[in-house]
Amino acid sequence: MRTLKENLQKSSSSSAAEAELGNLPEWNLADLYSGPDAAEFSSDMEKAATEATRFAETYQGKLEDILRDGTGGDALAGVIREYEAMSDLFGRIGSFMMLYYVGDTTDADRQKFYGDVSQKLTAITTGLVFFELEFNRLDGDALENAMGASAGLAHYRPWIEDLRKEKPFQLEDRVEQLFHEKSVTAAGAWNRLFDETMAALKFDVDGEELSLEPTLNMLVSKDAGKRRTAAEALAKVFKANISLFASITNTLAKDKEISDRWRGFEDVADSRHLANRVEGPVVDALVEAVRSSYPKLSHRYYAMKAKWLGMDRMMHWDRNAPLPDQDDSKIGWDDAQATVLDAYAGFAPEMADIARRFFDERWIDAPVRPGKSSGAFSHPTVPSAHPYVMLNYQGKTRDVMTLAHELGHGVHQVLASDQGALMAATPLTLAETASVFGEMLTFRSMLNQTSDPKTRKILLAGKVEDMLNTVVRQIAFYCFERDVHQARRDGELTPDQLGEIWIKTQKEALGEAIEFGPGYENFWAYIPHFIHSPFYVYAYAFGDCLVNSLYARYLEAEDGFQQKYFELLKAGGTKHHSELLQPFGLDATDPGFWSKGLAMLEGFIDELEQMEAGS
Repeated sequence: MRTLKENLQKSSSSSAAEAELGNLPEWNLADLYSGPDAAEFSSDMEKAATEATRFAETYQGKLEDILRDGTGGDALAGVIREYEAMSDLFGRIGSFMMLYYVGDTTDADRQKFYGDVSQKLTAITTGLVFFELEFNRLDGDALENAMGASAGLAHYRPWIEDLRKEKPFQLEDRVEQLFHEKSVTAAGAWNRLFDETMAALKFDVDGEELSLEPTLNMLVSKDAGKRRTAAEALAKVFKANISLFASITNTLAKDKEISDRWRGFEDVADSRHLANRVEGPVVDALVEAVRSSYPKLSHRYYAMKAKWLGMDRMMHWDRNAPLPDQDDSKIGWDDAQATVLDAYAGFAPEMADIARRFFDERWIDAPVRPGKSSGAFSHPTVPSAHPYVMLNYQGKTRDVMTLAHELGHGVHQVLASDQGALMAATPLTLAETASVFGEMLTFRSMLNQTSDPKTRKILLAGKVEDMLNTVVRQIAFYCFERDVHQARRDGELTPDQLGEIWIKTQKEALGEAIEFGPGYENFWAYIPHFIHSPFYVYAYAFGDCLVNSLYARYLEAEDGFQQKYFELLKAGGTKHHSELLQPFGLDATDPGFWSKGLAMLEGFIDELEQMEAGS
């Protein structure tokens, strides 16, 4: 089996057979349900409706009486356990619905299945909106005393404390029910329109009609002409559809503003910070640290890369171009698997053992297919099942890094599943920890395998670009979102206004070494995070900088690091970031924390500069 190092160094005369991707796996969703028409799926839908009705009839308006009862703590814990069991059931149904749908979002039957199940789940769960609202009206002192007296209730303390943080922003029951029930025709409907529109788009590249993923993949082609052709095809199609994407963006921004205003959130990102269990000033410090580092990070690197490519300035389609000496042969799936698993095993065999199950048990969907959603993710599903990873694997080194990233998520989700359906989910800021750490392990493993200066330069440059995309570009995305949501409060934004904001934030982040050609002003339109999860993007930068600091501790050979790391992952959503980082001697509230995290990226750029000076 060829190693990734050998792939990188392999000469351009390699045969086409050697570059084959191999047998790419498609996931087996039968661990959830055997199919949309399966009897067990219909049975669980009926069970979900029945259980939700029974739960509401049994407990609505009675939680205070249960708490006041002599065994209130234990009784209340029993109620929460029932709620948790229903959450797992709803999650299993919803996970299958979503995973089945993303396999081909252009298929009419899948679209209908997704729409019908979404509507039914929303109707079922509307009757349960009362529970968390009524729970938050319980007397705090009485609840605290009950947790002190009942081990069963104390088990749910993290969930209870997180729920209580929502209390100041909750509305009266009927308004919450209305918000919940209308979600399927509000934000959910616009999300679906975006997904189905994007999946159906076709881009004419030299007479060949391609979907989004293969077209984006051409931006990393060694052929400058192909990169330009792909970029122009993207620009043409985005422009033809820009009114629709602007309408979606305007509507969702207004929908969010209405919700924020009713709930009492002041800043446009406050609801995301609350969901992430991170303080606004901590995020502000991260953003400021990254923005102030633009000149010594992205500006410096892209100026250097332009010289490597023989250009005074790169066009926007050259930003992720391979280096001149970089081999563009494809990396087979078996080689990618071996590379990632070996890197994981070098850190901790247990980590590799968990990741290996994703391959052995078909928890991964890797091929690019017409209609399949773009990008990549690891979906945790529910604790009673297991995660699923979706990729669009095309054999690039970046695809190997994406595999390492998503498997990191998957390992994290497996380890956290013991916390149960209410507490396994990790806030986004910490959810990126294992994924970015998995990338770093894989990169370091690859780097340690080579003594060839050219290969080392290619690997370093690739890692720098990935980190710039994770840190600098995501913070630029966050700044774009902030400006859009702020401006939307004063009225609708035209496509030209959205384009101006996009170009402004991109120029600030990427520097003078990159020229933005015609059409790039509309490239904001295909970023799904803006649609599905406003302000999600800063979590990538948070995770990258956090992992850089964690990895520095690992390199110091700190005794027991692996065990501490696994305890962090197993905690799921039960601990605040400050508590999780304390064993490592790290503090995200320290103004210098983010600078330390960025220092690793700066060091890689320093090494590249030194290599250039010595060549």
